[in-house]
Amino acid sequence: MIDYTKKPEYHYRPAKGWINDPNGLVYYGGRYHVFYQHAPDYETPWNQPMHWGHAATEDFIHWEELPVALTPGEPYDGGGCWSGTAIVKDGRLYLFYAAISAVSAAAMAFSDDGTRFLKYARNPVIPTFPPEGGPDFRDPAVGRIGGMYYCVMASGNPKKKTGNLLLYKSSDLLSWEYSGVMCEWENCKYAECPSFMQAEDGLCLLSASVCPNDRGHYFSVMYGTFENGRFDVKYSACPDKGPDQYAGQVFRDHLGRNILITWIPGWDYAGYAEKDIGCMSVPRELKCKDGVITAFPVEEVRHLLKSEDPALRRTATGFTVERQGREPCVYEGEIRDLQLIRDGYILEVFVNGGESVYSILL
Repeated sequence: MIDYTKKPEYHYRPAKGWINDPNGLVYYGGRYHVFYQHAPDYETPWNQPMHWGHAATEDFIHWEELPVALTPGEPYDGGGCWSGTAIVKDGRLYLFYAAISAVSAAAMAFSDDGTRFLKYARNPVIPTFPPEGGPDFRDPAVGRIGGMYYCVMASGNPKKKTGNLLLYKSSDLLSWEYSGVMCEWENCKYAECPSFMQAEDGLCLLSASVCPNDRGHYFSVMYGTFENGRFDVKYSACPDKGPDQYAGQVFRDHLGRNILITWIPGWDYAGYAEKDIGCMSVPRELKCKDGVITAFPVEEVRHLLKSEDPALRRTATGFTVERQGREPCVYEGEIRDLQLIRDGYILEVFVNGGESVYSILL
């Protein structure tokens, strides 16, 4: 039997309280910082408005849980401090987050020590959605490209039934000008949890969770060109196949690595055990080589990789992973290389150098 009450060793989760989407992934002050959606006083969601939890690490193995970074309570965020991203400018760490009240907006907080955060006095910095968007308007993703700051807001257009990423620009992170629709998916409720940054080989990297009307969500990673406010996809893939993950976020670190962290196991498991079982995945480095996108554990955690585990059974056409009390996870296809990380009730499987990734709650 799987013991879901035992805390994983390498997959971060707080000592107490609910955890979901990773937020504000950033390298600052000599450490990697991971913020996350958090209900500090409850083991299930929606009993209190979402806060931003906070942890830091130097090696992605040993984690320090830090004080809650963002607490809702202002008129513009009393319904919760929802997902967003982080950016460093002139030695100051800025957090951009979805401020939930009667309307959804984007707000900002900042810190000069990486621990204590002050909300901007003129919040919200983006007060409401434009005509191309809709009430689902959230998850600001802020990045710097070509000397300009950009903010990508996730939304949906109910009339057109499209999922949209809406683009804003700024020279100072304080005043934002709407530029238009950056990316769009047809037959969707909305998009969620974008990330946007300069990548290698003159390309930009854009990722988002896309929520179609007729099936479950998928996490899309795209490399392409960004000109005149429009992102043109050159290569795309969905490397993390789940089945037990949601809301991946990508950031570019000081070493030039594009690093993805996702939330395991996802919304289906709220209240699954006495203690919330949610945690962060191991960090995976995204690469695009010859048009093939891969997600493979960063160097710091590769010593945890192994080639087999009792939960995984090789078959003539692939492999099967048994999940306690649920349908197994089945992969069918070519296997040139198979590596995995097992940590208590979490199994992460990397097929063919990370061309396919399976995040699994056992």
